[in-house]
Amino acid sequence: MKSTVEQLSPTRVRINVEVPFEELKPDFDKAYKALAQQIRLPGFRPGKAPAKLLEARVGRGAVLEQVVNDALPSRYSEAVTSAAVKAIGQPEIEITKIEDGELLEFTAEVDVRPEITLPEYSELSVTVDPIEITDEAVEEQLLSLRQRFGTLTGVERAVEDGDFISIDLSASVDGEAVPEATASGLSHEVGSGQLIEGLDEAVVGVKAGESKEFTSTLVAGDHAGKEAVVTVTVGTVKERELPAEDDEFAQLASEFDTLDELKADLRERVGRVRKVEQAGQIRDKVLETLLETVEVPLPEAVVKAEVDAALHDAVHGLDHDEEALNKLLEEQGTSREEFDKDAKESAERSVKTQLLLDAIADASDVTVGQDELTERILFQAQRYGMAPEQFIQQIQQAGQLGAVFADVRRGKALAGVVEQATVTDTAGVAVDTAELFGNGEAETEEAASTDEAATDSAEGEDQK
Repeated sequence: MKSTVEQLSPTRVRINVEVPFEELKPDFDKAYKALAQQIRLPGFRPGKAPAKLLEARVGRGAVLEQVVNDALPSRYSEAVTSAAVKAIGQPEIEITKIEDGELLEFTAEVDVRPEITLPEYSELSVTVDPIEITDEAVEEQLLSLRQRFGTLTGVERAVEDGDFISIDLSASVDGEAVPEATASGLSHEVGSGQLIEGLDEAVVGVKAGESKEFTSTLVAGDHAGKEAVVTVTVGTVKERELPAEDDEFAQLASEFDTLDELKADLRERVGRVRKVEQAGQIRDKVLETLLETVEVPLPEAVVKAEVDAALHDAVHGLDHDEEALNKLLEEQGTSREEFDKDAKESAERSVKTQLLLDAIADASDVTVGQDELTERILFQAQRYGMAPEQFIQQIQQAGQLGAVFADVRRGKALAGVVEQATVTDTAGVAVDTAELFGNGEAETEEAASTDEAATDSAEGEDQK
């Protein structure tokens, strides 16, 4: 087999392939064997009919078509490997010549990773917010802890913000009841915004046993995107009573004997959270600086695939009805034009980020160990509230294990750049990135969130 590569653009090539027919003999043997199992000829046992008789039965053209279709994928892969083409996505293959018994020629156009000129990482400089641990932040943590140990008590008054209520819901569109929007005995924290838009405002001031109507836009089901009249009936009203801030509460809620000791521990926890937040800001700003300074040609087909995926996700809950999406966007004060513009900009940024971090990883010979991959899988399983075995099975079935691997590698590549960049806070104090990124705690949590934001659509780009 002979192949040549034409560079059509910085992100696309055409591979011209010539395959002599003698190299297709294994493919012909395979095709005849399959036909022999399917076709019964008098006087021959199943699978034993001669190739010439089988070909006479189905025709030379049918055999040739089967052989070519079966041979193209492997010959394309062989050509990509031999030419060291860094292909992205699926190729567009065209058969240009078939000389029976002599030669098969075809071309394959495919997007490729562009050549990227990387900067000197030591010349990168970013400024971030300093780490601040305020008394208010500590008090917020203490309040959250007290709320966890609070008790709910029924009250004989109208609903107020922060109350816990049980409710029944029903809805109608144009006077017609919507069964899927009907529920009873739901528990809800007023002000949490967890159920349906407009509910929290509607129930404030309503007493147990009373009902209230309000309008809201349905987001799922047959009536998704339509305005509905929703009726809420309040069953019970309870308020949360918090334990007092004292040593007794500290002993109840922690291993500490005094409230002062508990507050000191909470202050340390706030400090650790602030460090993780600062690490995230450093990563984001270093990445943003890279994206602004490095030129990355974008493969059009890959960007289009990202845009198409965004549209698919948007209409999935609307029964894939684009008109319903257009109407929903209008009700939200935007338009389809704005949606398409935002989707394209997001796709371009995502693809550019993927290609840039992959180029950095390649240049730095970044590798990913089994322990690192396992750690990321366990972390993501925990975030999604799934058992690790179940999460692994799910991503394997979806073919996403490679995307997880790529995310870990990109995260390590970015961390390597951060370590070489100059980072100062707004007060002019140098930030020790080795302290933030040199241990597993900050790096694991922040790397995961940063990788997801930066390479959220990796699966489309990683298909080769």
